[in-house]
Amino acid sequence: MRRLSLHLLCWLLAVLALGPLQAEENVAPGINRHYDSPDFAQWRGTFEQPGREVYARRLDILAASRVRPGMAVADIGAGSGLFTLLFAREVGERGRVYAVDIAPEFVAGIAARARAEGHGNVVGVVSEQRTTRLAPNSIDLAFVCDTYHHFEYPQAMLASIHQALRPGGRLIVIDFRREAGFSSPWVMGHVRAGAAQVIDEISAAGFALSEQPSLLRTNYFLTFDKR
Repeated sequence: MRRLSLHLLCWLLAVLALGPLQAEENVAPGINRHYDSPDFAQWRGTFEQPGREVYARRLDILAASRVRPGMAVADIGAGSGLFTLLFAREVGERGRVYAVDIAPEFVAGIAARARAEGHGNVVGVVSEQRTTRLAPNSIDLAFVCDTYHHFEYPQAMLASIHQALRPGGRLIVIDFRREAGFSSPWVMGHVRAGAAQVIDEISAAGFALSEQPSLLRTNYFLTFDKR
């Protein structure tokens, strides 16, 4: 009876902990509809064009990310694998890079690129809207570039990222500045939140803002430590 009561208590605690995440409303319905059965080659051309700031400044972003040999990095919302492959070179054979995306076509395309470039340290992960599907305590850095505004359930995704990070792990979020009078009409209509709101949301999820480098113009760059 005592063992049964203990199991029941653990189950109740788990339900209470998961309840708010399961009840979380979709904050961006339909924003990912373009990634249903996407054409990898077509999107690669979109993501990796010189006019896109994060592509043009990719090496500066890589340096600011402070990725080192032997690290485990998750590129969440990996898309065409632009940063996945850059990270793969940096972490080396002893490291690992997880290419995480909700579109199986993107994950398969990145895996093919990694094989072609000789990177045996890239692991593809098809995520879901509420979870990265990364193992607990499996990564040193979570990298989210122009993807945070695509999180339909940000509380759940942040909880999943927090769980996946090892003690002392970091989260980097790069996304579009959403500022009236500065941002384009497309950004104002497409991106739901500006940097201040994003900082509040991520801080409430168990992270502490540690760096905010002024590296980019149309995007912001935020680094958080896992608390």
